[in-house]
Amino acid sequence: MPAGAGAPRPGSPARGSAGFARVGEAPPAAGRQTGAVSAWFPRYRVDLLIAAVVAVPVAGQVGAADPGEADALGVAFSAGTVIPLVWRRRAPFTVALVVLAFGLLTSVYARPGQQLQYGALVATYTIADLGVVPWHRWSVLIGQVVTIPPGAILVKHNTLPQLLFTLLLPIAAWMLGTVARLHRERGDALAARAEELEHQRTADAARAVAEERARIARDLHDVLAHAVSVIVVQAEAGPLVVRSDPARAERAFDAIAESGRDAMAQLRRSLGVLKTAGNARALAPQPTVADLPALVERVRGTGLPVVLTEVGERIRLAPDAELAAYRITQEALTNTVKHAGATVATVTLTWWPDGLAVEVRDDGSGGSGAVPSGGHGLIGIAERAAAGGGTASAGPVDDGFLVTAWLPG
Repeated sequence: MPAGAGAPRPGSPARGSAGFARVGEAPPAAGRQTGAVSAWFPRYRVDLLIAAVVAVPVAGQVGAADPGEADALGVAFSAGTVIPLVWRRRAPFTVALVVLAFGLLTSVYARPGQQLQYGALVATYTIADLGVVPWHRWSVLIGQVVTIPPGAILVKHNTLPQLLFTLLLPIAAWMLGTVARLHRERGDALAARAEELEHQRTADAARAVAEERARIARDLHDVLAHAVSVIVVQAEAGPLVVRSDPARAERAFDAIAESGRDAMAQLRRSLGVLKTAGNARALAPQPTVADLPALVERVRGTGLPVVLTEVGERIRLAPDAELAAYRITQEALTNTVKHAGATVATVTLTWWPDGLAVEVRDDGSGGSGAVPSGGHGLIGIAERAAAGGGTASAGPVDDGFLVTAWLPG
């Protein structure tokens, strides 16, 4: 073997040398400890700071004690009122019991004692603020109220103001902690309520979108069903009369063109709400009762005589009711043209002081063909009336088929 063949390559660490770990070995213990401390410190840095602040006056009392007044056990009791505060938020009830117990031992042993129980005040505030179980909070307060007066009385030269001061301090700390807890709980409740309202607002917006889509779908159904029905009827009649009656054929083609133009205009209105940058034409108003004469005229172009009658004095209807009156009449006439085989139809608008009554009657086959298999026209009529705040009904009568609707003013 050449000399140096077993030696490590230049620039590579020697296997097993100090400061380097072999492949597959766990990190050095020092690194693990450093990582644990780094993860532990951020969670407890506030509590460490509070414990350090409390330790300053406690250490000052120990340092200011006369020679012989402080011993190791007394110092240990004093330390017991400070060190547990590091875990005050993790286990507030346990820390309060431990700190109060050491505080009692410090006062009884008195080598040295503490003029003011700083650690006990912090622990009392913490349990009142962070205590989850109510009886934990109350037991700490009641325990101090019961034990402090007898202990204060046993101390020589303890005047009444000193007794009240010693008793009221922990009560004040407990009350401050209670106020902090109530304020936090109120903030949490407001945040939860805001989140609930946001969820409700989102649900309402989704429901409004669904309702608007359903309304647009009904509009598209009404527009397309009416226009296509008129176009089909005219297209079927055109070839039959194109030679025998050219004038009638010309009127049929005119009716087809007019129905197509009207359908396109109404489709723009219905789809205008879906455009983010629509023009004024796309957002034109929806049809109203005033547009019914034009609708009746177009249906007459199919060869079906339609009589429009209006009774009473017009009143102002809500926009939804105006649109509903138009769409209901349109749907009823469309069904008549497509399915009824009628020879005449009548549309009667009866105005009352509190609303409008719409009646569409034909002398066709009535219930036998008025509702095609799988059709939704008559269901749409009822939905239209309900959307306008009214009611509607449809069904066969003795001399044909009748659709009625009531729309309040």
